[in-house]
Amino acid sequence: MTVTVRFAPSPTGKLHVGNIRTALMNWLYARAHGGTFILRIDDTDSERSTKAFEDGILQDLAWLGLTHDGFVRQSERMARYAMAIDDLKSRNLLYPCFESTEELELKRKVQLGRGKPPVYDRAALKLTDAQKQTYADQGIAPHWRFRLDHETVRWSDLVHGEVAIDTVNLSDPVLVRADGQPLYTLPSICDDMDLAISHVIRGEDHVTNTAVQIQLFRALGATPPVFAHFPLLTGAGGEGLSKRLGSLSIEEMRNDGIEPMALNSLLARLGTSDPVEPHQTMGELAAGFDITHIGRAPVKFDPRDLGAMNQRILHLMPYAMAANRLDDCGGGEGFWNAVKGNLSRLSEAAEWWAVVNGPITPAITDAAFLVSAGALLPAAEFSAESWGAWTEAVKAKTGRKGRELFLPLRLALTGRDHGPEMKNLLPFIGSQRAHARLRGETA
Repeated sequence: MTVTVRFAPSPTGKLHVGNIRTALMNWLYARAHGGTFILRIDDTDSERSTKAFEDGILQDLAWLGLTHDGFVRQSERMARYAMAIDDLKSRNLLYPCFESTEELELKRKVQLGRGKPPVYDRAALKLTDAQKQTYADQGIAPHWRFRLDHETVRWSDLVHGEVAIDTVNLSDPVLVRADGQPLYTLPSICDDMDLAISHVIRGEDHVTNTAVQIQLFRALGATPPVFAHFPLLTGAGGEGLSKRLGSLSIEEMRNDGIEPMALNSLLARLGTSDPVEPHQTMGELAAGFDITHIGRAPVKFDPRDLGAMNQRILHLMPYAMAANRLDDCGGGEGFWNAVKGNLSRLSEAAEWWAVVNGPITPAITDAAFLVSAGALLPAAEFSAESWGAWTEAVKAKTGRKGRELFLPLRLALTGRDHGPEMKNLLPFIGSQRAHARLRGETA
């Protein structure tokens, strides 16, 4: 089977981690099988869809490396959906309904009160032509429901295994609003048919919808695709993410200095039987992706795990991958290798370059000790061995060791009580600045 998948965001808001996990699963599945990844913009909601949100979606996907092989915008395919609507109406598979929102809600409450599932009672199928005309004369336009076959729909899900849903327990879905606007399901099915989508990979909140959609595929003369429904993300404590999506937007993470491969590496393996490990390229990630390794248990997303993964990505990042983003740093590959092991964000490299390159105000805790230590600084140009030789000499003269020896030197030379190993920083600080800082001078 030729694999073709799609990611179909609506440009009505910003992408968040839940959206991106869906995009990533589809992208990795396509790449792992030599297939095609389609980006479909679901912008049929003209009141809420904006160009700014669409541009944001494209920017987020590009930043993450989720390149698409084809692009479709639903607002440009309305004529195609109208044809499908007319076809279903001509075969009485779409039928007009005139109940108001309030009437439907009342029916729902009555059914629940009687201990019955709130399934639409198909009252509209009993309307006579005269009754329908009366509604029309009153200016009441109908919404249109798809008439389900009351049968058990079965499919083999790549994550859930064999699934069976009896559609007698489902309401006939509304496919067209009273204003003629098609709702999500119909355009999505038409697009999947026309784009030859082979696999629909999405969250498990769509499992029940799949039974309806399989019937609609068949009604429109198409073979349904293969489905895979993965567990949804929750917060670290198992809570839903809906109230936190603002802070979990991809734009916010990008602005916070998160590396795209940190997010990709984490999301690709969360909830699977594979180890969550840092990967530097999307090719590496795709090569190890197997959708059958996704489990059924809820998946917890903890921003702290993302922060830890970001650090691991940076600590392993070769200079060639970082070089074009280190414009504010000198020192080249040697400096990058000296500091990357202590970075949580790549931008912090520039902060450490400012520390070694000065000027800084040293933190002096014991001036007399620092004068003694300064007298023992090697005279030759500093190397990676200079720190060890120097501190051994200071230790021998003063008797200090451990934190009592090293912390005053670090504070004077960097103004900070923590950071990269001093043996790596000292050569970049250099002899002149080191002597000045040990004397308490800004340098």
